[in-house]
Amino acid sequence: MRGSAARPRLAVFRSSRHISAQVIDDQTGSTLASASSQQVGVADAATGVAAATEVGRVVAERARTAGIDAVVFDRGGYRYHGRVAALADAAREAGLEF
Repeated sequence: MRGSAARPRLAVFRSSRHISAQVIDDQTGSTLASASSQQVGVADAATGVAAATEVGRVVAERARTAGIDAVVFDRGGYRYHGRVAALADAAREAGLEF
């Protein structure tokens, strides 16, 4: 990954019911921003793609609040399809670059 060493990583975890995302600084090993469909107020009544869209929007807002504009997308081995794609598209629409 040329030129991505300085960029934080947007890591996605998906289970059968929930989805979560973290913006991680690999150099320090710290989480800079995160969102999950299990958090109160993030995706309360939403499930599936709708919940993933809301999680993507929220994690992008939190990352931008933390001063992060560009990330490397780490889909965690999951196919870029369905909930993972919805999360990525929502994060892009909310202003994150990858």
